Amino acid sequence: MNLVDDCGATPGVNNGSGAPIAANRDQTAESRALHRIAEVQNEQGISNRSVVRRTGLTMEQVRNQLEPSANLRLSDLYTWQQALEVPIADLLVDSEAPLSGAVLNRARMLRTMKTVRAMKEANKEPAMERFITMLENQLLEIMPELQDVTAWHTVGQRRTHDEVGRAAERPISETFVRDGLQ
Repeated sequence: MNLVDDCGATPGVNNGSGAPIAANRDQTAESRALHRIAEVQNEQGISNRSVVRRTGLTMEQVRNQLEPSANLRLSDLYTWQQALEVPIADLLVDSEAPLSGAVLNRARMLRTMKTVRAMKEANKEPAMERFITMLENQLLEIMPELQDVTAWHTVGQRRTHDEVGRAAERPISETFVRDGLQ
């Protein structure tokens, strides 16, 4: 839904205010990128599962809203802004500039801490352990909110015990299975 749809107006027809509504024949709302949420989420290193936990949305809703052509409500944009912890302007396509300096630095620090935590998990040598711990402490000194950052996933996606995988989200009908066995 967009403003034209919400008002019940027809593109190119006078909307009652005296001004005609322009019809954009080159790009429809379905083909034009309306936001950069997926791009910002990737730069921040936040998984879809983390977004589901932070927002309370379903995985299907998250996937649908990540489509750049999805026409989201303002409340949805503010939900994403809180989940990704970025200025709302960074989520909008009209922002020609890359992410703001502070947000870009935060994303880099987040990726660095994920790498440090992965090194810590994989390390077996005591000398390297001290070096990695020192690096970890220095990163936390610069940015204390990195305390809860986990390592990069080494095997698939991690889930809590109450989360289900894609197979449970998209069950196969019994008739499909029955027809396949015959």
